Amino acid sequence: QVLLVESGGGLVQAGGSLRLSCAASGRTFSSNNVGWFRQAPGKERDFVAHITSSGTSTYYADSVKGRFIISRDNAKNTVYLQMNSLKPEDTAVYYCAARKNRAGSYTAQSRYEYDYWGQGTQVTVSS
Repeated sequence: QVLLVESGGGLVQAGGSLRLSCAASGRTFSSNNVGWFRQAPGKERDFVAHITSSGTSTYYADSVKGRFIISRDNAKNTVYLQMNSLKPEDTAVYYCAARKNRAGSYTAQSRYEYDYWGQGTQVTVSS
């Protein structure tokens, strides 16, 4: 079992930056691939970024590529999402999600591929 807790959200002006954290409990977190998703009011929960368990491979949605950076510190059981050059359209609740360590390929952008979810943190970008 993995328990995820997001933090770091808040209100920021357009062009500003925020760093979200996803702190995990559980001895096996270093073996979990992790994704960040976001959900704006009335919209679907969309993929933002993905990082492999070792942190050596990352993948981003086109809408955030070049602005957001996902990273992790397995010694601290934490995954981060550095968000730069924020835009009003980045306003959403941001969720981190972890996938059980199992063999086989999968679609990182699909929220159905993840087994554990945090409660989310609100990010609001004002224009």
